[in-house]
Amino acid sequence: MTQQDEIIIVFTHVPHMACAETIAQTLVNAKLAACVNISSPVTSVYRWQGQVEQAQEIGLTIKTSRKVYPALATKLKALHPYELPEIVAIHVNEGLPEYLQWMMAETGPKE
Repeated sequence: MTQQDEIIIVFTHVPHMACAETIAQTLVNAKLAACVNISSPVTSVYRWQGQVEQAQEIGLTIKTSRKVYPALATKLKALHPYELPEIVAIHVNEGLPEYLQWMMAETGPKE
């Protein structure tokens, strides 16, 4: 397996900035994420329980490795205020090798 196969990006959205900051700090401090980008508010339109809803949310882009994804998903679900949180991941196919090495070094057991 190549280094690129080991890197994933996880996406979620939360209802407010305080929640986003708490999740980001928790994941990085636990070495479950190398970096978390917190976006500006976005408007989300979605169907929930048969109704079309619209809400302002804060997006999180979580840069991590496959080796810690199970623990990250468990922690993220526990911290997330939504009944059914968005937790989706994509694999990174290409990237600056030095950046990918940094991401791998920053995720995993605390030293």
